Amino acid sequence: MTNTMLHKAATRGHANHGWLNSMHTFSFANYHNPDRMHFGALRVLNDDTVEAGKGFGTHPHDNMEIISIPLEGDLEHKDSMGNVSVIRHGDIQVMSAGTGIFHSEYNKNKDQRVKFLQIWVFPNKKNVTPRYDQITLNLDDRHNKLQQVLSPNPDDEGVWIHQNAWFHLGKFDKGVSAEYKIKAAGNGVYAFILSGEITINSQALSSRDGFGISNVDQLTISADTEAEFLLMEVPMSF
Repeated sequence: MTNTMLHKAATRGHANHGWLNSMHTFSFANYHNPDRMHFGALRVLNDDTVEAGKGFGTHPHDNMEIISIPLEGDLEHKDSMGNVSVIRHGDIQVMSAGTGIFHSEYNKNKDQRVKFLQIWVFPNKKNVTPRYDQITLNLDDRHNKLQQVLSPNPDDEGVWIHQNAWFHLGKFDKGVSAEYKIKAAGNGVYAFILSGEITINSQALSSRDGFGISNVDQLTISADTEAEFLLMEVPMSF
């Protein structure tokens, strides 16, 4: 039997710290909802806006796969592994926190906000050596098709993580449809709509809605308007 969970945009947790406006799909920090702890191995999906010149000071992580997807503006990253970089719309960043890292993230610009998705996935290996990577994606590769941006395989398209997970981004014109086949038995897919309106397996979704679905072999995705979305396939048991 197919299992689904629908998280409408307006039902997400919300934290406004002045410099940071964050919407939480799953329990995070001061937002705790026992019905929204995770979707399988997907633990955190934060929709963050950081004001000009502001950011997250140095803080620790361990034993988590952390993915950042910038949507607007420039985000500067520094970490205890010696990495200093800037990620922009069209990039994707990944950290395997493993045995432990410290990092900071700042809005590099003084005149515009940064918007990005912060995503945490439980790893399938603990206490790995910490790792950092980022790549720039070709935005044309998601126009009216599904662009793979993350997988478990270092030799595959996109970045990789220590988990049997695959992420895809799509930017579809109105009326475009696609099929997505589940890549690993026991996995489910959590879809997050960045903009526009789409229908996934008869479920209508709007901007910033989230929809989790498991116990299916494939999804049918149809764009009801011009739309952009993220599909996150993760193990339901881990």
